[in-house]
Amino acid sequence: MKKKIVLAVLFVLPVVVYLFFASGVNNFGRLPILSENVSDVAVFDPSVTFKDKITILGFLGDNVSAKQGNAFNLNQKIYKRFGEFNDFQMVMVVPEGNKEQVEALKSELGKLSDIDKWHFAFGNEDEIKSLFKTLQSNITLDDHLFTPNVFIIDKDLTLRGRTDDEDEGVKYGFDTSSVAELNNKMVDDVKIILAEYRLALKKNNANRSK
Repeated sequence: MKKKIVLAVLFVLPVVVYLFFASGVNNFGRLPILSENVSDVAVFDPSVTFKDKITILGFLGDNVSAKQGNAFNLNQKIYKRFGEFNDFQMVMVVPEGNKEQVEALKSELGKLSDIDKWHFAFGNEDEIKSLFKTLQSNITLDDHLFTPNVFIIDKDLTLRGRTDDEDEGVKYGFDTSSVAELNNKMVDDVKIILAEYRLALKKNNANRSK
């Protein structure tokens, strides 16, 4: 009798766990929309666009070299994990006149991983503030046009985040200075939005094949 129970647990439990998580992704796997009509960075830097991409958006400010730690955390915890997805990208907004600092950062990041999907957009103060304003968040840029927070922008240029975060209530951005926050919150949210788009793509393909 005991052997039967043990065998049942060994074979049935993994199936139950799989079904639980699978149903969770399908039924609850939509990351809330917090703000619509986010301005496209292409407005002031045509070399980069948010359209048709899942974007991690950051604002590095005019002292990029002092913020390398934030970029490294983001690279190690988020980019290395999700950079393989074709429609995923990182976009860091930087004030004009800081290309040398950006090149130095790219060189350091390149030692850790490929940086094909790291993009840096340059704008003046007014352009950067205007873009940031369209996020409609409770977060502010400092006097150097920097925030440690990064934001998830979807393919339709809407800001995604949490409406029921245990610490903040509505969570607009993720603090790159906190490895714990990136690990415990942002990783999960990026997983959700990627799964959401993958599921939509599968449904569209299935409908076309009928």
